[in-house]
Amino acid sequence: MTRKEQIKGAYRELGGSASFYDGMMTYSTLPGKAICRLVWNMDGEKNLEYLTRALSGVPEDFSGKLLEVPVGTGVLTMPVYRDLPKAEITCLDYSEDMMQKAQSRAEAAGIRNVSFLQGDVGELPFQNESFDIVLSLNGFHAFPDKEAAYRETFRVLKKGGTFCGCFYIRGGCKRTDWFIERLYVPKGFFTPPFETEDSLRERLNSMYTDVTVSAVEGMGCFCCRK
Repeated sequence: MTRKEQIKGAYRELGGSASFYDGMMTYSTLPGKAICRLVWNMDGEKNLEYLTRALSGVPEDFSGKLLEVPVGTGVLTMPVYRDLPKAEITCLDYSEDMMQKAQSRAEAAGIRNVSFLQGDVGELPFQNESFDIVLSLNGFHAFPDKEAAYRETFRVLKKGGTFCGCFYIRGGCKRTDWFIERLYVPKGFFTPPFETEDSLRERLNSMYTDVTVSAVEGMGCFCCRK
């Protein structure tokens, strides 16, 4: 199954049980589609494209050690992990409620090679160079201490390992920037400061090699090697 097929599978599998958050992440419910279009200026194809880019650093035959932080509800990644039976996957989130939803989703899908841990990305409970891949989907825009998050994800990644994912970047879509500044930040959903596409590329180039950064509207996607 290709990566796009896995993501589309996540959309289909939600059925009528989708939460508002899941529906928005997967562009699979009427409220979710409305938010994607209104706030993020994204249709289904753009939504699929940015997630495909964000997950591009995870090989379809991956069999090493992967850390996902934050895991959220696992709606996007459990369909991917189900097809990686030889991988050793650790999912971490600060929100115990979100993590429990991800764990329930993994159990329902029969995924047995994923462990779950509550913790802080700014102080990861792992030794140096523990993981072959660190994946972070839609997390950095919410982390209160982004500098610590960058340092810690770098620290736990093995030499030659891959850091990939996505998050909101300022300047990609004026409409999105307006909603983030006036709604998401005051509500505490997102925490400034925010990267731009150029600042993200500059930062990652200062830390990693083989850096690829691209934007789909206000979502910045990245993949690089330590």
